[in-house]
Amino acid sequence: MGQHSGIGVVDKTIAILVAAGQGPAALSDLVQRTGIPRATAHRLAVALEVHRLLVRDADGRFVPGPRLGELAATATDPLLERAVDVLTWVRDVSGESAQLYRRDGRDRVCVAAAERATGLRTTVPLGARLPLTAGSGAQVLCAWESPETIATMLQHAEFTERSLAEVRRRGWAQSIGQREAGVASVSAPVYGPGRRVVAAVSISGPIERLGRSPGQRFAPVLTTAAQRLQTSLT
Repeated sequence: MGQHSGIGVVDKTIAILVAAGQGPAALSDLVQRTGIPRATAHRLAVALEVHRLLVRDADGRFVPGPRLGELAATATDPLLERAVDVLTWVRDVSGESAQLYRRDGRDRVCVAAAERATGLRTTVPLGARLPLTAGSGAQVLCAWESPETIATMLQHAEFTERSLAEVRRRGWAQSIGQREAGVASVSAPVYGPGRRVVAAVSISGPIERLGRSPGQRFAPVLTTAAQRLQTSLT
């Protein structure tokens, strides 16, 4: 069900919303996508429907409701507001494309980016969803999770518990052709309240330019960027 707040009913409610956001969902789909018992899933979905956070399509399946859009129109995100300036700085200092990722269930989502203007570059579109199984951004977003979550992720990951322990020790991650052949990347964690990792700030580019040990060159830039982003959350 993704991240946990410790308040069970809230976590389950959010899980239902996220499941419906993955595509029109009958009750059986909500149960399958969330692992929530059928009776509980039904009760929560109907309650969300009352508040227009979910509605039903012509086939009676649950889909996101209009109130989500109404709320989104009034929302502000301090991290994203700060991200444009910080990622632009990272790109200009490193000479490489920069991204900001957040975890969403078993994926990471690119929520902000600053692309290299010229030359060979790796483009990660805004909103792109990448699995949490490969790449330096995935390592950062997994490394500080609970042991149970890490164990689940490692079943299909290109990295190991030992490599995640190294990420936690040094405070950044690198990958060489792990997610995509010929591409290297470096990432650092962005901490929120309580030292919880809320995002990963990254650069990516061709191995021929970043080299086989890109962390040695670029980790200071990424960790500085992460600290700058953290100031928007305190």
